[in-house]
Amino acid sequence: MRRRSFFTLGAAGVGAAVVGGAPQASAEPVLPPPGTDPLEQALFNPATPVRLPGLPAALARARSDFRAARYDQLRATLPAILSGAEAERDAASGQRREKAHAVLARAHVLATELAVKDSADYAWVTADRALTAARASGSSIVVGEAARVLAITMRRSGRITSAVQLLTSVADLDSATTADALAVRTSLLLTAAYTAATGGDWTAAYDLVEEAERTALRAPAGMTGDLFTVEATAEQCTLYRIGIATALGNPDAGVKHALALDPTRLPTRERRARYFTDTARMWDALGEDQRTYEALLGMERVAPQEVRRPSVRTITARLVHSPARLPGLRPFAARTGAIGT
Repeated sequence: MRRRSFFTLGAAGVGAAVVGGAPQASAEPVLPPPGTDPLEQALFNPATPVRLPGLPAALARARSDFRAARYDQLRATLPAILSGAEAERDAASGQRREKAHAVLARAHVLATELAVKDSADYAWVTADRALTAARASGSSIVVGEAARVLAITMRRSGRITSAVQLLTSVADLDSATTADALAVRTSLLLTAAYTAATGGDWTAAYDLVEEAERTALRAPAGMTGDLFTVEATAEQCTLYRIGIATALGNPDAGVKHALALDPTRLPTRERRARYFTDTARMWDALGEDQRTYEALLGMERVAPQEVRRPSVRTITARLVHSPARLPGLRPFAARTGAIGT
């Protein structure tokens, strides 16, 4: 793996590289009707930025909404946070302006995470804006967070090699010792490993996930950092191994990791839902319809809005049209939007 300075590339050159818990209450569809998404409207038809009292607290609540898989709430509140962050940046100077850029970048990181879950094309826009603001913030941690979501949009558009190069270059934090730096490095490496797997690169995928595991072990005891959307822990590394195996066309290799991981040890509803998403894809690839359906039900119990994601609805629709007789499947498919009511 080629090494470069995190600050050199991250702050100046990245832009050129282009079932745990009680069930949540049932939720309305996570995807708004076409043309009514308030976040999309705010991005492409922006109003004059307006100061938002308590901006850091509002951003913290938005982060909590993402981690709790309350995506409809997040979509409704992000426009005001983005506007408030822009107004704060425009009114500030010096270190205060850098902090405003960091808030703006992290708001756009959340917007990108949400757009990815919705399979929305505007993920490119929010990821680019996140990186621009992150570079202006002067924070290597925020640059790492923004680079990660940009690489995800690159991967989804088929730019696998470039995405892996971006992630591994920005993840060059071998001298990192703080929890935040180790957390962001771990997350970047995990995303790079999964990205390499989607491109069929077995060697890179497993080398990167192993390096991520070593990095996670270096974190101070009891500390996992304050990475904005994804915690970096040993359990997180195991979770990624499930998706990596399936992406490489070897879902059998993911079974041992799926069975070994207790999803209740994952810190948020969003991450627990990711466990069920990855295991549903794994069992689906293995032709295990009953276990696929059980994983989807587990996802619904943890985070009802996750089962309405387009990629998850595709799995549900396939089960509906399979020969398998799965009690309750059609009502499940109807209430999650996979089939018409």
